[in-house]
Amino acid sequence: MHQIIQEHKGFGKQIFLLAKNELIKKYKGAIIGPFWAVVKPLFTLFVYWFAFDIGLRKAGNVAVVMEDGTDLGTYSRFLFMLVGFIPWFFIQDSILQGSRSIILNRQFVTKVSFPVSTIMTFTQISRLYVHLALTGLMYIFVTFVGGTVNGVDGGVMPSVYNLQVIFYMALMFAFFLVLTWSTAPMAAFSRDFENMIISIMSGVFWLSGIVYDTYSLEDETLRRIMLLNPINFFVNGYRNTFLYHRWFWEYPTELIIIIVEFAALFALGVFNYNRLRKKLPDVL
Repeated sequence: MHQIIQEHKGFGKQIFLLAKNELIKKYKGAIIGPFWAVVKPLFTLFVYWFAFDIGLRKAGNVAVVMEDGTDLGTYSRFLFMLVGFIPWFFIQDSILQGSRSIILNRQFVTKVSFPVSTIMTFTQISRLYVHLALTGLMYIFVTFVGGTVNGVDGGVMPSVYNLQVIFYMALMFAFFLVLTWSTAPMAAFSRDFENMIISIMSGVFWLSGIVYDTYSLEDETLRRIMLLNPINFFVNGYRNTFLYHRWFWEYPTELIIIIVEFAALFALGVFNYNRLRKKLPDVL
């Protein structure tokens, strides 16, 4: 960890500048440039809105009931899915782009003397810029347009609970940044590892509660297993923040699990980064 901290010292300004350039570079040549980073997920959400709110209206609403019988309300399916998709877009990009960050920025490793760990950081920050924009648009929609909530059409009133999005967003940023400390160097060493990550992402989507409610699964064993999926923690966290209006400490089991997973991921990330960092120039 000391090595990573030392690599970040004195590079704060460059990291944020490179994060902005990362977005510009990715959409270079496009008329609207980095705005594609927002337009693409918005189009995906439009398709889901049309499918579930227009085409499949009989798909019904989502009733959320906790294991202890606490009724968290009934929500239109698109509204429920919308709030879950926002963290998913960030998580998906963090995993995919984060794992490829060193490969895509190999010039910083092979041609100039540049702290390698900052590559993952500015890549993650570039994803955060997009996430902030999407979260803001989602909040406007949830507040002023909304959908059917407990049988009533309309938006969800702003609440003090909305402030905890800062907690979930910060923890999500840190969690998947730490993950890239392992995945980015390993993907640089083996394209098979990169391809494996790409292959499993669609499966991860359906194994996470983006389009369904994990709290209401009938099988108790499966419901408890799903608590081990960190993506569920963040997806449910955003719904707690914007829909259910419950504090994160009201779910102590989930909180303990995510802290343990973060600590394990942190230790593994530091180990893998220190083990592979010096070998990267030769591999690339």
